[in-house]
Amino acid sequence: MATPTIKTPDLYIVHSNVIQGGEFSINIAYSTSGIDGKPHLQYQDTHQTLQFSGEQIRTVDTEIGTLVTVTLHITPDSGSTTFSLFVPKVNLGQSNQIHIRTFGITTMHRFSLIPILNVGQTQTYSTVQMNGTAELVAF
Repeated sequence: MATPTIKTPDLYIVHSNVIQGGEFSINIAYSTSGIDGKPHLQYQDTHQTLQFSGEQIRTVDTEIGTLVTVTLHITPDSGSTTFSLFVPKVNLGQSNQIHIRTFGITTMHRFSLIPILNVGQTQTYSTVQMNGTAELVAF
């Protein structure tokens, strides 16, 4: 009896809910590897479009999927903002593309150069439901 093969995607294109004007508030295109052999992530919201590749993208495998994180903004003396996408485990089966539902988390990391001000909750989160596709693409 042959072991079933698991066909995993290498490109995830997801977006959050539609806002006024018909635009999506957050759009993400994440590829686990590109032509250069590095991962790539494009982050787009209503104010900015940012490109990340290689070591700018941090991944952690967990029981609930792969957490993919990028730093959106750094202010050296007051903190930073990151965005994390939970990439679910997906088996494409006979297909090359499948619909997925997941979520993203924007984290505000508060920091002060004055140590006494670094008390209490120093991270706040904003979560967003995301929908899109996971697909296998030849790079």
